Amino acid sequence: MALLHVENLRVDIPMGNNPTADDMLHAVRGLDFQVERGEMLCIVGESGCGKSLTSLALMDLLPRKAKRTASRLTLDGIDMLGQSERSMCDLRGNRLAMIFQEPMTALNPAYSIGDQLSEVLTRHRKVSRKDALARAAQMLEKVGISNAGERLRQYPHQLSGGLRQRVIIAMALMCEPDLIIADEPTTALDVTIQAQILRLIRDIQKELGLAVIFITHDLGLVARIADRVAVMYAGEIVESAPARQLFENPRHPYTRGLLASIPIPGRTKPGEALGSIPGLVPSLVGEQHGCAFRNRCAHTVQGCAREVPEVHQDGHMARCLLAASGPKPLLVKESARS
Repeated sequence: MALLHVENLRVDIPMGNNPTADDMLHAVRGLDFQVERGEMLCIVGESGCGKSLTSLALMDLLPRKAKRTASRLTLDGIDMLGQSERSMCDLRGNRLAMIFQEPMTALNPAYSIGDQLSEVLTRHRKVSRKDALARAAQMLEKVGISNAGERLRQYPHQLSGGLRQRVIIAMALMCEPDLIIADEPTTALDVTIQAQILRLIRDIQKELGLAVIFITHDLGLVARIADRVAVMYAGEIVESAPARQLFENPRHPYTRGLLASIPIPGRTKPGEALGSIPGLVPSLVGEQHGCAFRNRCAHTVQGCAREVPEVHQDGHMARCLLAASGPKPLLVKESARS
């Protein structure tokens, strides 16, 4: 049985004080996915597609006005839809942890690193503060922070961005959770530190057998770390597959457009123009029908304006009428290359 099982996850946000059905922003629209134990699932998509809201919905940390619904949302058989806030607090940081995008805002500037790390353990385990601090020092060493005893006495502003992100990773690991959600954890870091943090997350995931949902907009990064990939567009998962299969045989036009827009070492020639996807993401306010990508797609047919089925083949899913007919060239509309 999958560790995390999600069916028909939706996040709706009312626009205005007395919204009608036409005034609802449907930010996440009917997501279905599973995460196996020890698996690295990468959710990829451009800004505004609903990736981060999906992570907040899983953690039950959405903004107050946002409404989360789902047909099923279970973690190791635990129904997370029926949990009280207190019960969710028992799960968060314990069975389910999150690595946030910006470490400076994720850490409390008024408390030392040791206070913040040890609190995670004393909140969820019956341990003394002394034992919790010893565990915190071990976790700092595991994530590559030397002089752990000194670092525990320091405050967030005394650490570099890379060290703060390592502290956040250590915090997520304190209770050895079943699942970690990493929401673009390298975005605020320089390229060298990004590579170190990515390697750290992947190594720890393999060592401890953790399940990880890694959220990013960077397909190059996804190619290096993912076991399986889910591509999001306009609040929906439009394609999901094992990572190698998705990169070798993308079946949704949006995925192909994304791949055409990035340089590929050994294939892209110096000075060669990269592809781009024309047009704009459709409004998510009000009910949507048909394929959300159809107005930007080079392969649109009449049926795309109606409900689009999910085409499943050999563990590969694509929400596209043409997906069953096999791979297509990496095309977007002609205006993208002009």
